[in-house]
Amino acid sequence: MENVDVFTCEAKGRGLKAVKEFWAGDVIFAERAYAAVVFDSLTHLVCHTCFKRHEKLQRCGQCKFAHYCDRTCQKDAWVNHKNECSAIKRHGKAPNENIRLAARIMWRIEKEGGGLTEGCLVSIDNLQNHVDHFGDEEKKEMRIDLESFLEFWPPDNKQFGMQYISHILGVINCNGFTLSDQRGLQAVGVGIFPNLCLVNHDCWPNCTVIFNNGKIELRALGKISVGEELTVSYVDFLNVSEDRRQQLKKQYYFDCTCEHCQKGIKDDLMLAVKEGDEKPSKEVVKDVIQFSKETLEKIDEARTEGIYHQVVKLCRECLDKQDPVLGDTNLYLLRILSIMSEVLSYLQLFDEAAGYSKRMVDGYVKLYHPNNAQLGMALMRAGVTHWHAGLIEAGHGMICKAYAILLVTHGSTHPITKDLEAMRIQSEMELRMFQENEFVYYKMREAALQNQTIQVMPEPAANEISPGIFQKK
Repeated sequence: MENVDVFTCEAKGRGLKAVKEFWAGDVIFAERAYAAVVFDSLTHLVCHTCFKRHEKLQRCGQCKFAHYCDRTCQKDAWVNHKNECSAIKRHGKAPNENIRLAARIMWRIEKEGGGLTEGCLVSIDNLQNHVDHFGDEEKKEMRIDLESFLEFWPPDNKQFGMQYISHILGVINCNGFTLSDQRGLQAVGVGIFPNLCLVNHDCWPNCTVIFNNGKIELRALGKISVGEELTVSYVDFLNVSEDRRQQLKKQYYFDCTCEHCQKGIKDDLMLAVKEGDEKPSKEVVKDVIQFSKETLEKIDEARTEGIYHQVVKLCRECLDKQDPVLGDTNLYLLRILSIMSEVLSYLQLFDEAAGYSKRMVDGYVKLYHPNNAQLGMALMRAGVTHWHAGLIEAGHGMICKAYAILLVTHGSTHPITKDLEAMRIQSEMELRMFQENEFVYYKMREAALQNQTIQVMPEPAANEISPGIFQKK
């Protein structure tokens, strides 16, 4: 933590600032979780030590609840799982993820005390819990969690007061950081990282956070000067400033005063309408946006039930209404384009999916920070879709752009970046083949897709080409 310093200001409270200069992609600090658990829905699919997904996991022979990659992970986990294992056996079942995480924190505090631990700039005791800001519904949930915790907590362990347990549950509620699997593509758990909790929010931040090889890494998105505050975004930027502020107030209990919220920067792009001689009226725009909101709700239901043909139908109907009215960077149009490209790719309708993904990333590029991880992932998906569709030039270009972004946001050692590098090399080889001889490239591609032995017929001489042959690529 020698790269950062804690400061306090009246408006934000505590924060972190750089004590030396950083450049894009630099790791400012890395931190292991103080405590972390796997989500309830994935306890049998994800290793409880390294949080990697595996088809075959070994189960704890005593509690039958915890799962591990192998004996190494199980041995490494025993320090944290020992008390949990006994409590689960005594209780008869494992409680929800919040209670399990709170219990793990308490067992560590019981062992080490609630003060500063090695490498931490702040203690668990001094983290914000925002319990005083809870509404009626949150207080009700807190009471239920308190009861569940007291039932789960062993009577022969150190007994903590209700106020302290509430503090820990409040810390989890507003400071829990989502952990991803080894590819960074799915949220699989939640953990508490005390140093990360000190980094304040900005809608257009200078840092990003990534979970890599069992640690979180705070990485610079661009040049950061000595003494400059380090910031990350707590929410996705792809919402208008008013919606982001409401989300931050509801979830993190503060009013965002960043420049993008104060000035409404890019709000006009996110709410853009079609430009032209006949600009759509406010009533028409309002109706289309309302229709889009209703359609998105229907799409969520259809996706939950796995009715993907219905999702495609709903997207088509929505796009028919949106295209004449909404601009290319309008949020509601981009959300439909994202869903449409994703579902069509899942259905392996890559030719059609490529067009929608191209429109989506074109809009994203105008809205997101150039080194935003979400933009990088979107470019990667769009590039792969184009590649599968046989559009090798566009696909390779998108994959290269995605690789450049993820080198900054994820680093060269992250599994998703390694995967992307392999894609970049493979697509570059195919692009060279395509540029040398399109006919041979498409014959080889067709054979590979059909899992057949490649047989390329000799190309006809120039004077033997029949009208119409090879005219359409």
